[in-house]
Amino acid sequence: MHVDLNADLGETVDGMPTADDEAMFALVSSANVACGGHAGDAASMREAVERAARFGVAVGAHPSYDDRANFGRIRRHPAAADLRASVAVQLSALVDAGADLRYVKPHGALYHAVRDDPEQARAVIDAISDLSALLGRALPVLGLRGAVAEAAASAGLPFVHEAFLDRGYTAHGALVPRGEPGDLVDDPARVAERALRLVRDGDVDAVDGTRIAVEAASLCLHGDTPSAVSMARAVRAALDDAGVEVRAPW
Repeated sequence: MHVDLNADLGETVDGMPTADDEAMFALVSSANVACGGHAGDAASMREAVERAARFGVAVGAHPSYDDRANFGRIRRHPAAADLRASVAVQLSALVDAGADLRYVKPHGALYHAVRDDPEQARAVIDAISDLSALLGRALPVLGLRGAVAEAAASAGLPFVHEAFLDRGYTAHGALVPRGEPGDLVDDPARVAERALRLVRDGDVDAVDGTRIAVEAASLCLHGDTPSAVSMARAVRAALDDAGVEVRAPW
């Protein structure tokens, strides 16, 4: 058995890191690197690329709405052409920082918008397709089932499903909105048990106790959660003890 473990990293705000990137890079197999939309800058991108190389971690782009003031967590409604251009700029910035880009995962509110908004999904996928053409290889897209998966398939881009270890799920399989009861899971033991359940059984307990099926080739931990490093260590220990190889699929 094997699984990918990814984390949102390189998320500096005004030059200050929001996570212990050095510790997290040592524990994950893939890093979703902020590329200027919600966080990050040229210096942080270069630093993330260097860390990834040092730890053997795959680099993915983590584009967002152009909304640093709200850390990309407020849903926006840009014109499709503007969103495509914004995502393209962010992807190019990470490549310019020296990244051997392996995949793309939208961030925050954009991540959720592309699940149910076909126009925004197509705009994001178009930007990824444009870069894929320049690189000469199809960049996989990481996310949840929905409009973005359909748009990726239409564009000939691989789509990889992920599950969240540190976020609550509703009985319908959606993430509990931030700020609502049960939105975050931050107990290392519980998160490690979740990881094993997802790998072995493909399911997770929703906030109401319902057991729901969740397809996932990649498991996500948010680097800016206060207990992120403890959770990542617990997850790696549990997976290692169970004989589950942690490796990037890209």
